[in-house]
Parts: sequence; structure tokens; C-alpha cells
Amino acid sequence: MSQPTYIAGVGMTPFKSPKNSAKSARNPDSDYFDLAVEAAVKALLDAGLTYDDVDSGVGCYVFGDSTCAQRVFYALGMTGIPITNVNNYCSSGSTGLYLANQAIRSGQSECVLVIGFDKMYPGALPQIFNDRTNPLSRILDLSKTLIPEADKGKKSPGWTPQLYANAQAEYLQRYGNAGAKNEHFAKITSVNRAHGVNNPYSQLAKTVSTKEVMNSPVITGEITRLQCCPSSTGAAAAIVCSEQFLKSHPHLAGSAVQIAGQAMSTDTPLLFEPPSAIELIGSNMTRLAAKEAYKQANITPRDVTIVELHDCFTTNEMCALEGLGLADEGKAWKLVQDGGISYGPGGGVGLDGKGWIVNPSGGLISKGHPLGATGLAQCTELVWHLRGWATTRAVDQTKYCLQHNMGLGGATVVTIYKRADGKPVPKAEDIKAEDDGRHRLGYNPAVEARSISKADWEAVKSRSGGSSKWATAHLPWVIHGDDYQERALL
Repeated sequence: MSQPTYIAGVGMTPFKSPKNSAKSARNPDSDYFDLAVEAAVKALLDAGLTYDDVDSGVGCYVFGDSTCAQRVFYALGMTGIPITNVNNYCSSGSTGLYLANQAIRSGQSECVLVIGFDKMYPGALPQIFNDRTNPLSRILDLSKTLIPEADKGKKSPGWTPQLYANAQAEYLQRYGNAGAKNEHFAKITSVNRAHGVNNPYSQLAKTVSTKEVMNSPVITGEITRLQCCPSSTGAAAAIVCSEQFLKSHPHLAGSAVQIAGQAMSTDTPLLFEPPSAIELIGSNMTRLAAKEAYKQANITPRDVTIVELHDCFTTNEMCALEGLGLADEGKAWKLVQDGGISYGPGGGVGLDGKGWIVNPSGGLISKGHPLGATGLAQCTELVWHLRGWATTRAVDQTKYCLQHNMGLGGATVVTIYKRADGKPVPKAEDIKAEDDGRHRLGYNPAVEARSISKADWEAVKSRSGGSSKWATAHLPWVIHGDDYQERALL
């Protein structure tokens, strides 16, 4: 048995550099759990619900000990609900969404709160456990054999840049004669950074030119620093509910967004055989998940208008454009060259003369990439678009949005969203705040990033007796009260 699944509420914190989000005199209490609780409070406020409405929870993160999720959820209430911890590398957040979707579709749950968060380390991704087998060791070992001759013998900049530099070199070797150039990879950064300027949650909200990207310091191979996403700290959350829950809460009718299709895939032997640097970054997972998600939604790539895809490096965006069916194999560089991934007359020039708006949030390269939060931040952005809230980066007549979140090792989730009414997004002047839920927040979170107050937290925390002062005493808004908002915004 299966039933429709909906996103009833979303929320996120601004993504920041780990250097700027650590405890400081201005924000002395910043930690993963209060960032995560803040995102959850925003999602509950957005949905007009309290924690007592939630019958299951999923917490998603990479850098943290076991049961971090409980530490977060207990700050909202201790109601005894099942809480699951997810660590699926960069796709942890969307894996949490996938689990929530499965729980709803099976009838196991009616309302699931999914929270993604990470407090990362500055610089390249570290390998935390050095006394046991690295789950990516076979990928990394094979990657070393695929390093281009020009890069052999050079000091490694870290395992992730090398993987994507190898893939970029292979892409250029395959399609360079057709016209693919390093400039096309650099242009992806320029486009995403331009989009990020309009997102108040972006970590790097400053434009850069293609030339500036190419002239930034080389990390390895042809990848420069500005072609890499930054390390980030932040959180995002989503409330996933059933059709029956939606009907019993009629105030959600104007703001709920349906999951029209969703698929999760892992690797096949193509990851290793025959050896390919492009396959080592999980390209086949994208193809498999996209094919199934389109099938479930009964659409093709041509029906999608807005895409949030996993651009941890520009190489990954180039390959994902093809894996998602937005460009034919070996032709994504031309889609980028011709403006088919950004705003412009006709929205670019993709397949059949149609383009897509890719990463209107700025993507990982601009918005940032706190691993556990990324998939839920992508979901948040697309929900705002389908509601018609993302006015600074909106696309008229959007009907379907696509999310692509992947993690090496590996897991990839592709999700397709549509409005609950099945219609295209109406024009901004035709949307009334009292009909689409913005009045519940008192502002439009898609264009304005605010912190929460103690009153916000109190409005959504458990009222059924499932609260503990011991579990909440150290929350910053409990300690500082109304002064917390001012501190957090500094």
C-alpha cells in the first residue's frame, strides 16, 4: 500500500564558515544542537504545528557522535517517539527525507520531522578515523591509478579534490575535441555565485567572473579554489506528512508541496570496471536515481523548470547535468556555454530549446555544504519556489522542481516536487500570504533570514508534558531570552 507524501514545513539557518560560526563573544553558545533546533523550530512554525504533532524523527549528520539526533530532538520535547540517526555522507539529509517518505507511504508514520545539521572543520574534509578501514579506500586506491601524468608526484591536496580533478581531466580528454574547455567548468562557479547573491542564507554571497575563477589558486589538476564548495556549518529541517494528516490540518492546503517522485541508488560494478574517473565520483548513481524518480513522477527532464543539484565541485555539476538528463552525454559543457543553466531569455537553451534554472540558491559552491544539512536545504529552497515565495530568484510557471543530492561511498537521492494542487506556481501578485502560510511566520523566509526567539521555541515545543528543563536549560534562547535574536544576528 502507498499513499502520497507532502512537505508541510521547512526551515534553515544561514550557512557559515566554520571559522565564523564557532563560539565567540558575539554568539557564545553556537553549537550543532542549537543550530539544528533553530531550523526545526522554523519548520514547525512554517507548518503551524507543535512537536506534539510529530510521531517520528530523523536526524542527519556526518561529523558527530552517535545519538546526536536525540540531543537535538530532546530540546523540542521528550515524547518517546522513535528517532533515527542517519550518516550517509553528503547525501545524509536527503537520505533522511527518503526514510521519512518511506515511513509515510507505508503508513508507519503520519508526520515525520527530519533535521539535518553539521558543525564542520575548516579546510578539506578530514579523515577522522585513522585506526580502521576507510569505507572509501577502494575508490581512493583506484583514483590514484587514474591521476593524469602531469599531476603524478605532486603533493596531494586531499582526497576529495583529487577525485574530482581526475574526473575533470577525463571529461576534457573525452570531449575536448568537441569543444569542452576548462572555462566551462569555471563558468559554473560564476553562475552559481551570481545566483547566491539573491539567497540570504548563502555563505559566499559575492559574484565572481569566470576569469577570476580560473585565476584563483590551483588546488590540483585544473581545479582551482573557487571551483570547490566551502566547508560550512549550519542546519535545515523539513516536516514530511501523509495525505490524511494534510486533510486533518486544512490550514496546510495552500502551502504543502508533494513529493511526486523519489529514488535512492547506490553504486554498481561500473564504479570500478572499467576504471573511469567520472564513474568514481558516482555518476551512475545519478543516472539510476534520476531514471526511477522521473518514472514515479511520470515526467521527463523537459517538464522540470528548477534544479538543485550537488555541486560540491564544478566537475560534479558538469557530470550531473548529463546524469539527470538535462544534457546529452558529452554535451553539458555546451549547455553551460549557451546559458542553459541560468536566468535569461527563455530560461536558457537546453534540450528542445529549453533551459533550466540550476542551483538558484547558489548551490553548494555559493550557499555552502554542511554535509548533513545540504539535502534538506535543497528541499527548503525548492519548496519556497513552488509556493511562490522565492521572489528574488523565481521562475514563472514552475510546475516541477528536481533535487539531486549525492554522497560518495555511495548513495544518491533524486527527488521531484510539485505543488499539492498540481498547478504551476501562480504569479506573485496572485498569491495571498494568508492563503499560503506566510502569515504564520510573519515574514517571507525565502528572501529574509531571521533568527528565532524564545517565544518561537515555546510556541512549538511539546505541550503534552513531554518536556524536560534539564534537556533545554542550555539552549541559547533559554539563557539569553529575547536578547538571543540580537546576538545571533550580529
